Amino acid sequence: MGRMYSPAGRYAPSPSGDLHIGNLRTALAAWLDARASGRRFVLRIEDVDEQRSSRETARRQIEHLAALGIEWDGEPVYQQDRYALYEEALTRLPTFECYCTRKDIREATRAPHTPPHFYPGTCIGIQAPKEVGDRTPAVRYLGGGEATIYDDLHGTVTGPVDHCVLRRGGREPGWAYNLACVVDDLAQGVDRVVRGEDLLESSPTQAAIISALGAEPPTYCHLPLVVNAAGKRLAKRDGVTTLPDLLERHTLAEIVGYLGRSLGIEGATTAREMVAKYDPQRIRREPWVFDF
Repeated sequence: MGRMYSPAGRYAPSPSGDLHIGNLRTALAAWLDARASGRRFVLRIEDVDEQRSSRETARRQIEHLAALGIEWDGEPVYQQDRYALYEEALTRLPTFECYCTRKDIREATRAPHTPPHFYPGTCIGIQAPKEVGDRTPAVRYLGGGEATIYDDLHGTVTGPVDHCVLRRGGREPGWAYNLACVVDDLAQGVDRVVRGEDLLESSPTQAAIISALGAEPPTYCHLPLVVNAAGKRLAKRDGVTTLPDLLERHTLAEIVGYLGRSLGIEGATTAREMVAKYDPQRIRREPWVFDF
C-alpha cells in the first residue's frame, strides 16, 4: 500500500467534543506546516469510536477550523466510511488474537524497559482460552523490537514497537486508532504529521505498521503540550478553552494572533499572513502555558 496522492499534511480530530485551545493550536500548526512546504492539506474526522463520536460535533469542529482561516483540499473524510480499507490492510499485517482483559494486562509480568501501558505479549502464540465463551477477541499487531522516526523538535527518536490493538474486541468490537490513522495517512498521501507530544511514544509503533504495509513513514513534528499556570496539562476544569468560549472575551484576530505567537510567529493576526513566517524550528520545546 503506497501513498495514492501528492504529498500532504493533515489534521485529524476525534468528534467527541468541541476543539479546545490545544486542538486549535495543533490544527493551525498542521495547516501552516503544509502550506509553507507546498503540500496539500486534508481534514479527516477520526470517528472509529462510534460510541463517543457525533456528526453534529464534527460539524462544529469543521465550522471552528474554518473560522480560524484553515482551509483544506477536497471534502473532509470520515473514518466510518472507510472500514473496507482497514479490513484489507489487516490481512497484510502480522497479527494475533488477544483475549486479555484490562485487568489481565495490568497484572501481567513485563519485560524490562517496556512502557507500563504497552501490551506484555501474553496471548502471542497461544490458543483461545476455553473460558472466553462468545467473547470477541481483539486483533493485535505482532510488533516487537524497535523502530525509528524523525521529529523536527525531538530529532531522531527510536522506541519500542507495541503489540497494539488493530481491531477492538469485547462487547464493542471495532477498528482501532493505530490501524485506521496509518491506513488513512497512506491512502491520503500524508507524508508529514504535526500533532501533540502525547502521541510521540506511539509513533515508532505506527512507523513499524507503515513499513509493514510497504511504505515509508512520514516525518513528524510533535508539539509540546498546553498547560495551565500551575504547569498541569490543560483540562476542561480550566474553563475558557474552546473557540466559542474564547470569542466571548477576545476578537477572532486576537485569538489567531495568540495561537500564532505560541508557534513562534509574531506580528500576524490571520492564518494566511502566518504562512510565510512559519518555521517549526521557532517553536519552543517546553510546554506552552495558556494564559490568555
